[in-house]
Amino acid sequence: MLAAALGALSSAQASHAQEAAVDDRLDEIVVTAERRSENLQKVPVSVGVVQGDQLRALQSGGGDILELAARVPGLYAETTTGRIFPRFYIRGLGNIDFYLGASQPVSIIQDDVVLEHVVLKSNPLFDVAQVEVLRGPQGSLFGRNTTAGIIKFDTNRPTMDWQGRASASYGNYNSVTFDGGVGGPIVADKLAVRISALYQHRDDWVDNSYSGPSADGTVSPRKDAMGGFNEKNVRVQLLLTPNETLTMLTSFHARDYDGTSTIFHRAGLVKGSNSVANTPRSSVALDEAHNNPQAYKTYGASEHIGIDFGPVTLTSITAYETTRGYSRGDTDGGAGANFPVAGVPNGFGQSQGNIRDLDQLTQELRFASNGDTAFKWQVGGMYFDQHDTTDFYQRAFFLTTAAHNPNNWVRLRDKNSSWAVFGQASYEITPGFTLTAGGRYTKDTKETRLVKTANTIANAVTYGGRRYVKLTGKEPSWDVSALYEISPDVSIYARVARGFRGPTIQGRSAVFNSDFTTADSETILSWEAGLKSSLLDNRLRFNLSGFTYRVKNIQLNGNDVNGNGVLFNADKADAYGMEAELEARPFENLTLSAGLSLLHSKIKDKNVYAQVCILNGVVVCTVEDPTIKVGANSFAQIDGNPLPNAPKYTANVSARYDVPLGNGGKIFAATDWNIQGYTNFVLYRTKEFYSKGDFEGGLRVGYSAPDGKYEIAAFARNITNEKNLKGVIENYMAAVFNEPRVFGVSLSGKI
Repeated sequence: MLAAALGALSSAQASHAQEAAVDDRLDEIVVTAERRSENLQKVPVSVGVVQGDQLRALQSGGGDILELAARVPGLYAETTTGRIFPRFYIRGLGNIDFYLGASQPVSIIQDDVVLEHVVLKSNPLFDVAQVEVLRGPQGSLFGRNTTAGIIKFDTNRPTMDWQGRASASYGNYNSVTFDGGVGGPIVADKLAVRISALYQHRDDWVDNSYSGPSADGTVSPRKDAMGGFNEKNVRVQLLLTPNETLTMLTSFHARDYDGTSTIFHRAGLVKGSNSVANTPRSSVALDEAHNNPQAYKTYGASEHIGIDFGPVTLTSITAYETTRGYSRGDTDGGAGANFPVAGVPNGFGQSQGNIRDLDQLTQELRFASNGDTAFKWQVGGMYFDQHDTTDFYQRAFFLTTAAHNPNNWVRLRDKNSSWAVFGQASYEITPGFTLTAGGRYTKDTKETRLVKTANTIANAVTYGGRRYVKLTGKEPSWDVSALYEISPDVSIYARVARGFRGPTIQGRSAVFNSDFTTADSETILSWEAGLKSSLLDNRLRFNLSGFTYRVKNIQLNGNDVNGNGVLFNADKADAYGMEAELEARPFENLTLSAGLSLLHSKIKDKNVYAQVCILNGVVVCTVEDPTIKVGANSFAQIDGNPLPNAPKYTANVSARYDVPLGNGGKIFAATDWNIQGYTNFVLYRTKEFYSKGDFEGGLRVGYSAPDGKYEIAAFARNITNEKNLKGVIENYMAAVFNEPRVFGVSLSGKI
């Protein structure tokens, strides 16, 4: 009914729309959600799109990949391990585990290369052409563990004519960002190059006020001790087209990053309250971890080969990624003497994860039909291999026992191998009505070997758990969709998809002399339907999707008595919701956009319990679920609870108004805002560990030269300086906050 009404509205407004100037129309959005270039409005998948310029505006204050969550309905992102460990959630599905070997149900695809490890997923975005967020299971054509969806980044590629763009900004905290790329032909029509670079810097701005005894020696208070970062990246691409049938794109990239890991503000939350108003964001008392440093170096290369055989094109994508580095953190968020339990100081804690070496190799081969025919198909296979050696440190120093052991660390070797075969076919049965079906069969194997156990600490036993675990999952994934074009401007679609995520191993617990924990494979069955429309001569674009899904044997992550992650499976989780996106140019010089997502999720398993916020045998938060006692620990029944980090709603709105000038340039003002509904951070319900109604806004005011050759602007991110709770460390009532207000000036241009 709604689709028919919109179709009628489109026809009724046709005569008026024809009179509109071409400049009033929205640009067509082309996506590769099905591994071929198609109009967004003709793809039977829920896709959120962010253009490169839009993303750069969001990141002008030094932001990273997490900024995407402010623009795409249904996408949420957060971190409790700094800029090198982002975690993504699509339609409520993600993984709150902070373990470096954690498996995530959201796949990251950069220039057609899947990035599986959490550190590789933090590779910065620069000189980006477009970002596509594919919601729902996407296992048929992309990635590996894609029960939730895919975030797909496409950078600007080399061209056979000289092109370039750059943007630079400077703001408070000495925040500096440069993002640029330039390239063109080396040999006309045969060989082209593009060189892209990113530089970001911010000074330290968080004070460390601690001045007492510590395991590292006496620490004096230090102003501006942490919070800053240095991000340096470069990418070189070579495009070779020796003839009309062969294309070879070779890419190299390097990253050098150092900064501050996430800062946990101990006792930032008070029992019985969710307020963080009295906790300063710019000061913390950390007695361990040398002010939370982290640093990583990453290198990668890929070869993308396309051979056109006429009716069929063969595509080969070979890629290699390697990284190494460390992240250190005061995981209890402050000095034990400042946060006693039952009147007794509870000590100090420091955690460190070092990736000594990580290597990822991927190979994909794909055959796809050519031409705009009624029947289209593609088949292929993929191989994935990743292995790493990681050290985990956990230093303990209890004031009451002086049981400090600096050698309490373990070494783990992880291996993950996977192969898959896949295919997809679509057929336009009648004009405007197309059916599409795809499938994939995957075998996924994970291995973890403990090669060094932790030294025994006071009152602890020698490690007696497993030293080697190997798990394998073999499952099919598939999807079937139908798209019907009611009119050239309005289409409806429906899609059902099954996804699969392989088993997972958590080996870090060995640092506390506890056995590995594991989770078996999970599967998802997802249903969705939607409407896509371009109205008023393409001056109004409105897309709407509704969905429901069930995840069976869902993988969840809780905590043990040491605050360490514990993997387990629950019977199932159900969810339903919707996403709506609108973009409009109601009249010349005004552009509006808005997005909304609604979500209801629920864990369903009456026999699954999660350990609550317990420290030295005392429950330090207000648990609202039924609890049971097991020894000295308390566990909450999580049946009926929402998935963690699954906002009940998110909404965003942006507007830009241009004032044309006589020279062909324009003065503009642009603003964007987002708000987030109730979001539970943990598996159980409390009065403390959630956020509700958090929002942030941004503003840009400036001048754009004729033809957009350059732009100069003043900007502000988090303009109202909101202090939002983004995460917690339960046992210590520790709070994680968003970034403060950043304001400055920016300059961008193109050739």
